[in-house]
Amino acid sequence: MWEKIRVVFTIPELRTKIFVTLLFLAIYRVGWQIPLPVINQMATHHESGDSASNPFGDFIDKVSLFSASDLRQATIFGLGIMPYISASIIFQLLGTVWKPIEELQKEGEAGRRKINEYTRYLTVFLCFIQSWMYVAWLNQPESRDNVFPKYLDSAFLDPDTHLLPFSWVLVSVFTMSCGTIFLMWLGEQIDEYGVGNGISLLIMAGILARMPKAFMELIQGSTLQLNGFDRSETGLEALIVLVVMFVAVVMAVVFITLARREIPMQSAKHVRGRRVYGGTRQFLPLKINQSGVMPIIFASSLLMLPQMLFGLLQGATQGSPDSWLHVISQQFVHIFHRGDSYLYNLLYIVMIFFFCYFWVAIQFNPQKMADDLKNYGTFIPGYRPGKRTEEYLEKVMVRITYVGAAFLAALAIMPTLVASWLGVKYDIASFYGGTGLLIAVSVAFDLVQKLDSHLVMKNYTGLLEE
Repeated sequence: MWEKIRVVFTIPELRTKIFVTLLFLAIYRVGWQIPLPVINQMATHHESGDSASNPFGDFIDKVSLFSASDLRQATIFGLGIMPYISASIIFQLLGTVWKPIEELQKEGEAGRRKINEYTRYLTVFLCFIQSWMYVAWLNQPESRDNVFPKYLDSAFLDPDTHLLPFSWVLVSVFTMSCGTIFLMWLGEQIDEYGVGNGISLLIMAGILARMPKAFMELIQGSTLQLNGFDRSETGLEALIVLVVMFVAVVMAVVFITLARREIPMQSAKHVRGRRVYGGTRQFLPLKINQSGVMPIIFASSLLMLPQMLFGLLQGATQGSPDSWLHVISQQFVHIFHRGDSYLYNLLYIVMIFFFCYFWVAIQFNPQKMADDLKNYGTFIPGYRPGKRTEEYLEKVMVRITYVGAAFLAALAIMPTLVASWLGVKYDIASFYGGTGLLIAVSVAFDLVQKLDSHLVMKNYTGLLEE
């Protein structure tokens, strides 16, 4: 392996691409640390609170995980690439229900460039909306502790509303919006001059940046003594179990990410003169996890709404902790220290299954695939071209989607189980499943495949080849 890595850096073109990618990622990490003016970073982190008990903190943690951002700290890159991801998903869904977008998707490279242009426009619009909402939250009277004390005098605050001036709000909105647009441009530069998918690498960098802090918290809160799995303190047994589980979960994610259902295909023979063409046997690979990480993102996003809704209703009605609004809202909270949020976990699993089949129904079109096979003179042995092939492909996809959905459901609730059974913080348990681990593994494999393609072009052995 070390010899293969050495070979990678001996190729001038590939070495330049790697260094350019690392440079852009370093720029992203520098911008991660630059705060908005006036805002006290330590105060905003304390204000968001613990995600296990604070709906806003739970929302921040989940959004930050898959958007290369950190909303707990109001920085110039605070929004990350969340608006761009949202805009991309919106146009991907519109392509299945809106005819003009569907026609653009069929136009090939020209249509793709046009859709990318529309996506950038929508990203700018979403940047202003989301940054305005976030800055408005920072400018509430209840969030006054987020501002440095020296800016709270009457000379700086608005004399009528006693809030931060509108000019500061406007500058902060433009700053965060420009930060997201810069990250979008940075990802495109990585695509063009670096190696790998730029947006995905930014997300993975944000996820991996959390690992050292989580590791240090685990070490500081543990003891190298046997304590019989006492959840008040992480003992030696829990550390061993955590290491073994992490290796097992990563292996399972790698297996499912690479798993394919290969359907045999046979091309028809064509006789031209004295030569016979075709008749070769091929395979149609269908991914087990066709929907990727999108079902977990959709399910977790929707499940945040009931918790926030009932929490707001309880605050508006000034309900007591024993009220039915409080009881219902607590069912939608990650209760990590007890692990008894059964309703949340059950709905989480059900919604993951639903969105898995929903996303596959959008992305996979068995009728179009059957027609393409028929037009190319290829058929599946034992099934007539046309309707029978379409029914067979749909049946196979339904079965393998069930396996992929079951794995995603198990992976999604794994952090909750690890946190409740072993008594570790959710920031640490989140590396044992959920969105972050799946994204990190998928992006890592995509990066390895891009490096392999460069090595093969130079007649070298790939990283994953013997």
